[in-house]
Amino acid sequence: MLTVYCVARNPNTPTLVRLFALAIAAYALSPIDLIPDFIPLAGYLGDIVLLLLGIMLVIKMRITVILDASRASAANVAAQPVGNIAATVIMAV
Repeated sequence: MLTVYCVARNPNTPTLVRLFALAIAAYALSPIDLIPDFIPLAGYLGDIVLLLLGIMLVIKMRITVILDASRASAANVAAQPVGNIAATVIMAV
């Protein structure tokens, strides 16, 4: 998911791909679902299918150089240290 977000943030990404990648990332992070999660099996299955299809479509629509740069950027972001102070504040709230 982080790679899709990095594809959307890359300035060389075509506008249509950028908008679609942002929509997929927003849907993944949004608490609003097309099929509510309290519906047994269908809620989570719908999320999984939509996200997988969206990610596959972004990968198919991408340019190889942009995808490689986005994967490297996502790896750098994931390797950064986590802020323990922020986690403590969130847990306290």
